[in-house]
Amino acid sequence: MKLPVVLLLSAGFAVSSFADIQDPPAADYGPTRKLSRGVANMVFGWSEIPVTIGRINEKEGNAAGASYGVIKGTGRAFARFGVGFYEALLWPFPVYKGTYYPVLRSDIPWIHRGYSEFPPELGNESKYPYVRDY
Repeated sequence: MKLPVVLLLSAGFAVSSFADIQDPPAADYGPTRKLSRGVANMVFGWSEIPVTIGRINEKEGNAAGASYGVIKGTGRAFARFGVGFYEALLWPFPVYKGTYYPVLRSDIPWIHRGYSEFPPELGNESKYPYVRDY
């Protein structure tokens, strides 16, 4: 009597252990990331203004940076704040195409018109290690 029960339990455990052990691609984008992205875009979205001025100034000159750069940067800052407010308000719900992906158009295919997921960094800080370790 014990042998069929043990075999049945072993077979049940073996069948249920065939699970997908890979990390699904959407696992990086969850509600907590959406909330932090929304708060970061609301608080640090203004950093688009000096970054855009600098980019336009470098490409097109001082006059374009002082006029077009300010206007474009202000528009990008307002877009970041609006989307950040939207994401912070609706953070527990997967409302954008049924996922928690960013609402702003990515800067990967849209080099000049896209947005990074988080606001740009100001100053000399960087997440990339350019110095050799000794």
